[in-house]
Amino acid sequence: MAVEFSLCMIVKNEERVLSRCLDSIRDLMDEIIIVDTGSTDGTKEVARRYTDKVYDFTWVDDFSAARNFAFSKATKDYIYSADADEVLDAENKAKFEILKHNLITDIEIVQFIYGNQLDNGTAYNYDEELRPKLFKRLRSFTWIEPVHEQMRLDPLVFDSDIVITHKPEDVHSGRDFRIFLKQYEKGLRLSKHLHHMYAMELFISGTDDDFLEAEPVFTQSATDPLRSLDEIREAACVVCHAARLRDDAHVLLKMSMKDLLADGSSEMCCELGHYFYDKGDYEEAALWFYNAIHETEPILTIQSHEDWPEKGYALCAEKLGIDTAI
Repeated sequence: MAVEFSLCMIVKNEERVLSRCLDSIRDLMDEIIIVDTGSTDGTKEVARRYTDKVYDFTWVDDFSAARNFAFSKATKDYIYSADADEVLDAENKAKFEILKHNLITDIEIVQFIYGNQLDNGTAYNYDEELRPKLFKRLRSFTWIEPVHEQMRLDPLVFDSDIVITHKPEDVHSGRDFRIFLKQYEKGLRLSKHLHHMYAMELFISGTDDDFLEAEPVFTQSATDPLRSLDEIREAACVVCHAARLRDDAHVLLKMSMKDLLADGSSEMCCELGHYFYDKGDYEEAALWFYNAIHETEPILTIQSHEDWPEKGYALCAEKLGIDTAI
């Protein structure tokens, strides 16, 4: 007998895409729960065409709080967490149905392949990645080991080959930046995960103003003795970018050393390349763009290892009248 699935979604102003998502997965779900966090369009009217379990949740700048509320309404064996800009095509829908009829109930989390990640400036560096999407609602604890027995605490995770196509219509970085800044303004410490996501999203889709607003956040973490070396290097890259925008050579030099005295990153090499290019020192700029491609690795965005330095080096080569090949 197949297990039963609860679909849990949090939505806001998704009138244009919600039907596309629900039409692609509704047949696989035994219960649909949609939590609206403040839509001003027809999102809730669309949702009610699919389910009578539509709830309002006051938005508090906390996606986890909203998802926890949605999950609390679920009653079936497993909870499938979807976003409105996702689509399951026919091939992967068939795989999902097979999974449903053959899922071993010892499995507590099923990961799906999240695809189409590089479109529309999403905050990710890889086109496909495994993500936990299906969760056992009630977890059972099991004793393990024949002697010196202990409780199995790690969940049993299954990596499926089901691909979810991510088709965002808009870039959500502005929303994310506001949440990050609000955490900082409240005096709350960004976790290592959120610190990385903030820095990465800035380099992938941040504007000049976004970097300048973020500079105090990352200046603080760059000198925080409780931050890891990885976090300090991330912070240094963000602060250097802001310093370059402000033409502050002192801060740029100080922060670049925090990265370059470690392994050095492609992001930092690009920052120095752009700085020297703007100063008219094309030979020095070309050296740093070369290093971004050949001598270092990216820590925040793959573009700093590929397109950005390639274009920068080509501009320098044109100024210097040399071969643009790198």
